[in-house]
Amino acid sequence: MNLLQAVILGLVEGITEFLPISSTGHLMLSGSLLGLAKTEFLKSFEIAIQLGAIGAAAVLYWRTVFTNWEAIKRIIVAFIPTGILGLLFYKIIKTYLLDSNAVVLGSLLVGGAGLIIFELWRREREGSIKDLAKLTYPQALLIGLFQSVAMIPGISRSAATIVGGLILGISRAAIVEFSFLLAIPTMAAATGFDLFKNIHLFSSSQLNFLIVGFVTAFVAAIIAIKFLLKFIQNHTFIPFGIYRIIIALAFLVFLL
Repeated sequence: MNLLQAVILGLVEGITEFLPISSTGHLMLSGSLLGLAKTEFLKSFEIAIQLGAIGAAAVLYWRTVFTNWEAIKRIIVAFIPTGILGLLFYKIIKTYLLDSNAVVLGSLLVGGAGLIIFELWRREREGSIKDLAKLTYPQALLIGLFQSVAMIPGISRSAATIVGGLILGISRAAIVEFSFLLAIPTMAAATGFDLFKNIHLFSSSQLNFLIVGFVTAFVAAIIAIKFLLKFIQNHTFIPFGIYRIIIALAFLVFLL
């Protein structure tokens, strides 16, 4: 890896982390396009730079993070399923799933089609929940279970969380915000655990690449979050579903 590649991967992470298109999938496919070998460092790099995107969410939502205790409690409850399942399946995910372009492409295709079908079928419920403090704890736990499906690369953590929330009757704006906030403990835990296990394997130059990727992801994520908040005011997620299908087919042609 060189500095330019670290910047490119940081941009990809920051742009895609909060959009329903799978940041992990895009990072894996981008690594293939850049000709990067799937080393342990690259896998950890792709996980670690998520901290940059998380930092962007924390900065933009610092008032909620530090003052809205009711929302925080629900975020903690929603984090529990992914926290437990992530520990249980960490080795399997990193050893097998993060090595598989086939899993990513399949998830992007199926997830894209699912997103389109869901949006065409779904109708806004009367009295949908607009205040995160009114979210029940069972609903928060169910949203966490939806999020845990995104441990499969290519599914998209934000897509799974948002769709789960919409199914449970939460307004689009509220579940998108909840998805941003839930990313903070989820990705911080995943990154912290991976770095704890592997940081000793990295050279000083590789740590510099991590820092560059982190900073780039932070800046790109701020732009992406603001874009998504504006986008959902007048649009559904169908364009993201179409994009997922197109990008999956394009990469399939490239890989073949």
